Amino acid sequence: MTVTSFEFKKFIIYQDACGMKVGTDGVLLGAWADGGKNILDVGTGTGLIAMMMAQRFHDASIDAIDIDKNACEQARQNVANSIFAGRIATSCISLQEYVAQCDNQGPFSHLAYDSIVSNPPYFINSLKNPDNKRAIARHSDTLSYRDLFDGVSHLLAENGKFSVIIPMECMDSFVSESYIFGLFLERKCLVRTTANKQVKRVLLAFCRHPSKEIDEQEDTLLDSLGKRTEWYKKLTGDFYLK
Repeated sequence: MTVTSFEFKKFIIYQDACGMKVGTDGVLLGAWADGGKNILDVGTGTGLIAMMMAQRFHDASIDAIDIDKNACEQARQNVANSIFAGRIATSCISLQEYVAQCDNQGPFSHLAYDSIVSNPPYFINSLKNPDNKRAIARHSDTLSYRDLFDGVSHLLAENGKFSVIIPMECMDSFVSESYIFGLFLERKCLVRTTANKQVKRVLLAFCRHPSKEIDEQEDTLLDSLGKRTEWYKKLTGDFYLK
């Protein structure tokens, strides 16, 4: 049975029109990512991460973009029904087109973003899901890692941060792309589902200036009883109802 809505402490996400539903990846990124006064959410889907960032950063103005028309409309409705409606603007546009529209302003203009967040498509050279909306959301055909970093390099402020969550097996190739566009890994968090499983996801934060030392940690979502660990509870405690 498909869950058509997901309730958090301060907002509700309706998701029947979106290819990608509310999941752990989005919640982790929304709770972990660096923020600022001007935030861009690339591939917003339901609007989950945009609203999490709005909740965490009270003075932030957030632009949320997605190429899927149905997802954008649902994100707009979710935002409109929330207490963050005045601070989040949703646009149905690709990152590449968005960069082209902003290009005449220059990468370090007053429109540059303090924070860019993305839960990017990550299935490369694999069979597509027959559900076209889900396929678009999960495959990198429409937004390669190179295109993503190219867009970020145009839109990120001088001292801005770019935060993502990706599968562990994609990390090396993803980080390699960052250097091509003058972005450097500053912070990473390796995430295991349980202590006895391999690292499944990795949270990464990039900036424009090399760090002397990368802030690295490794954490686990669930304990041996299947309960949320203290780290996971602390990270997401302002969002999950229980």
